[in-house]
Amino acid sequence: MKKILFAASECTPFIKTGGLADVVGSLPKYLNRDEFDVRVIIPKYMCIPEKYKQLMVYKTHFYMDLAWRQQYVGILEATVDGVHFYFIDNEYYFAGMAPYGNIYEDIEKFAFYSKAVLSAIPLLDFRPDIIHCNDWQTGLIPVFLHDRFQENEFFRGIKTIMTIHNLKFQGCWDKKRVMDITGLPEYYFSPDKLEAYGDANYLKGGIAYADYVTTVSESYAKEIQMPYYGEGLDGLMRARSNSLCGILNGLDYEEWNPETDPYIIKNYNAINFRKEKVKNKTALQKELAMNVDEKVFMIGVVSRLTDQKGFDLIDYVIEEICAEDTQLVVLGTGEAKYENLFRHFEWKYKDRVSANIYYNNERSHRIYASADAFLMPSLFEPCGLSQLMALRYGTVPIVRETGGLRDTVTPYDEYMSGGIGFSFANYNAHEMLNTIRYAKHIYYDKRREWNKIIDRGMAVDYSWNVSARKYEDLYRRLLG
Repeated sequence: MKKILFAASECTPFIKTGGLADVVGSLPKYLNRDEFDVRVIIPKYMCIPEKYKQLMVYKTHFYMDLAWRQQYVGILEATVDGVHFYFIDNEYYFAGMAPYGNIYEDIEKFAFYSKAVLSAIPLLDFRPDIIHCNDWQTGLIPVFLHDRFQENEFFRGIKTIMTIHNLKFQGCWDKKRVMDITGLPEYYFSPDKLEAYGDANYLKGGIAYADYVTTVSESYAKEIQMPYYGEGLDGLMRARSNSLCGILNGLDYEEWNPETDPYIIKNYNAINFRKEKVKNKTALQKELAMNVDEKVFMIGVVSRLTDQKGFDLIDYVIEEICAEDTQLVVLGTGEAKYENLFRHFEWKYKDRVSANIYYNNERSHRIYASADAFLMPSLFEPCGLSQLMALRYGTVPIVRETGGLRDTVTPYDEYMSGGIGFSFANYNAHEMLNTIRYAKHIYYDKRREWNKIIDRGMAVDYSWNVSARKYEDLYRRLLG
């Protein structure tokens, strides 16, 4: 039995701020349990909902040195959906209303977490063959494992994988301060290890010391080896290219299923969507006090409202997007300028624009089920889950060809009658606008073609079943 321990700073259903939590919460459920014993270890944040804290059982505690201080480390455990979870407890570090706060506090918090994970393993009755680390918060685990822990025979031979969910976030802080916090010798703070541009960089340390590095789509794995997408680490990514691969994130097909979704007005499937899907649209139009018209072209957007997601492009041509034959429904929060942009256009075109400047899971399901097209013009996108949700619900994605969007959305080809969405290559507002207009033309003037695009989109399988097999292959290769 191969033993895998997932280490991450968040995980559904306990705590979630982004897609990382979905991956860590879903992937372990889909790995073959006859061959892999997979467990997850995360911080026990004060802000985890009470109903999940009730499930946790105290296992043990100990004191650990972090540089010059002694710190309490409690270990709790719980089993949810057949997956075994461990929780690292320390109220000094994990109090607060959110898992992340000021970066300088997070730098110390996740140094503590990374060291505590390794220190806890001998007390878990579970010696992992592989520790699967996720994002910068776990970047020090491969570094610590390489350092002091090698003195203990128990730790020798444990392999590490570093998965990058978004290279933009690296966990950088002043080198002297990080040396003080971690207690790592100066040897580790050279340009081929933790040091980057004068600072210490947690993610860089993880990438440098892990046995293997993965990202969450094949295209993103290639893109981050170039300066434009490499966020200053493209040289390191090229140096590690022999042990770097992209494995696409999957989607939880039980949660995201138009046939059984409890949040939508009318359930439907790939066979009856032509008649039933539109009932969700008219219900959403009523709910949002928009003009009720089942024929109008409705574009959905569910996203963080940030530059990364391409909202500067939308800003540039929004007047043209909100044409009389189009409705736009936006859900999400982010930068004030974009929040206010959509509020303004809702005020200006009440009957055809709806700005929902908050996040609501139920409403997101309804938008996926109601819209005709889903817009994602990202500047960069490591994987992206929204386009997978849209495809699952028969909502045609309009995306920019980058990262996971490029890997998952094959563009419509009117000559071969193929493709499951619409895409544009350059980061250009008018190229995006032309693609939206082309999609609209197919929707209004070639309805049978539009329905065939939906047929093909609902038939593709981007569930975790596909991605989990690739992770299993990687684990087998690593353990040889």
